[in-house]
Amino acid sequence: MAQTWNAADYAATARFVADLGQPVLDLLAPRPGERILDVGCGDGALTEKLVEAGATVVGADPAPDFVAAAVARGLDARRLDAQALPFDREFDAVFTNAALHWIPDLDAALRGIRRALRPAGRFVGECGGHGNVAAISTALRAVGRQHGVDVHMPWHYPTAADFTRRLAAAGFTPASVEVIPRPTPLPSGMAAWLRTFAGPILEQLPPAAQATAVDEVLDLLRWSLCDERGQWTADYVRLRFAARAA
Repeated sequence: MAQTWNAADYAATARFVADLGQPVLDLLAPRPGERILDVGCGDGALTEKLVEAGATVVGADPAPDFVAAAVARGLDARRLDAQALPFDREFDAVFTNAALHWIPDLDAALRGIRRALRPAGRFVGECGGHGNVAAISTALRAVGRQHGVDVHMPWHYPTAADFTRRLAAAGFTPASVEVIPRPTPLPSGMAAWLRTFAGPILEQLPPAAQATAVDEVLDLLRWSLCDERGQWTADYVRLRFAARAA
């Protein structure tokens, strides 16, 4: 079952995703006058920063609610599938944050991004890396099996070696690919995180089990991801990269 995004809910529970994106913007180092494609732009919070740097930016996202929120910010945002980008050598750089791990056919997306870039164009971004939300994923699988379901995870978190290979196969010269552990405090708590990001997993459970599943996952995670003050932290691991079109 595909992930459904609600822009208002995302802004309330997951604003940290954009707030922690500054190091990726710094790695891109956007310049005035550049034409940049933001793949998986979401509600446009980071896209705005690219525009503020003086770039001409196109935001691409498949979620209609996200695109509407980005357009409401005054951005050029378009409802596009990253696996079928329509661009051909139009951009000086492509930027992406927290999106690639949601794409079923990552190789198709990378090939489309390569086509979108001008010769020697830059591709910079960050996504979930190998080991991202490992404890959360294990708890979700355990609860699924308690209810007789071998749940399918909607995300894929590559290793640095695997992602480097995929970049090269798509026509990029990788400059840096690193996996960075980044434990991330959750201001809205773990239950809100699960409802925002793990909906497609919870929906695989029998209807009677869905009402209690979040509490069951919290019970499994509390000892490792919740401190004595009740503050939850997600076990994030990020994959950050920079490459050029070969």
